[in-house]
Amino acid sequence: MLLDLDGNARERLIVWIRRRMDDYGITLEVLAESIEADANAVRAVLYRDAFGNSWDGYGEKPDWLARAIHAGQNIDHFRC
Repeated sequence: MLLDLDGNARERLIVWIRRRMDDYGITLEVLAESIEADANAVRAVLYRDAFGNSWDGYGEKPDWLARAIHAGQNIDHFRC
């Protein structure tokens, strides 16, 4: 998600975030570790087709699933 903030709004947001981090004792190191852990987390497969294509339901719908839905197939057909 990309926010188009003017300089003043951006600075206010940064101040607010820093205050919340201080309130809850969150350091930059802890935040970085949490972000890395989220990025490395393996999500369960939610959708799979007969050819072994799979999708965890996050991000954009993959082409194989979008084509199937466009062709009239119900997404629930692919639900694991």
